[in-house]
Amino acid sequence: MRKIIELKGISRTYGNGSQARTVLKNVDLTIAAGEIVAIIGASGSGKSTLMNIMGCLDVPDKGDYFINGQNAAHLSPDELARTRREHIGFIFQRYHLIPDLSALGNVEIPAIYANRERGSRRMYATALLGRLGLKGREHHKPSELSGGQQQRVAIARSLCMKPKIMLFDEPTSALDPEMVKEVLDTMIGLAQSGMTMLCVTHEMGFARTVADRVIFMDRGEIVEQAAPDEFFAHPKSERTRAFLSQVIH
Repeated sequence: MRKIIELKGISRTYGNGSQARTVLKNVDLTIAAGEIVAIIGASGSGKSTLMNIMGCLDVPDKGDYFINGQNAAHLSPDELARTRREHIGFIFQRYHLIPDLSALGNVEIPAIYANRERGSRRMYATALLGRLGLKGREHHKPSELSGGQQQRVAIARSLCMKPKIMLFDEPTSALDPEMVKEVLDTMIGLAQSGMTMLCVTHEMGFARTVADRVIFMDRGEIVEQAAPDEFFAHPKSERTRAFLSQVIH
């Protein structure tokens, strides 16, 4: 399959001198177009930093990051912003919706920045909300929506520019348990559409049943990666086994 993301020797350190903290250590990773990848690991293992670099929200200290063959590690801030806008949708733990705008207004924002024509952008944003089960909620403000509905508005907003890659950073961690399923069902629908998806998650059910590949990170390193059946049934690393024993009961 065609490579859409390739990381070579990626390292990231924050701070200087005695305060320096290395969060990523010489990470190599290749993602194929259309692949669904779940990234798991304890808090502080480097998952979100890795996601931020792949999403062009951060830059590595060392190494190269290719997206669609272009080395994003050496792009200017403006070039990174353009790459983000053209290729990547990012879903955070929190929804970051504008409280004074309706669901439809929030979804339209990326297309407004891209100077898309009003009628076409509104039609597409409305269709996205309907696709994500929010028909009839288009004119509700975030405060009038449940947490799960707000997260689905955030997903629709990220889809508005038709990204090639969707990155999810713990998309269900801010939700009540009863709202988790509706967001996971939305993600499953996206996965079935053939979109490339990377998800930092603590939801082992998603990693087991949806992902094509599970990656375990610990202390800034990729310790182990495999297809879900192999990963959960036959983990090779003692560090992986120790982690799984804590999160699977």
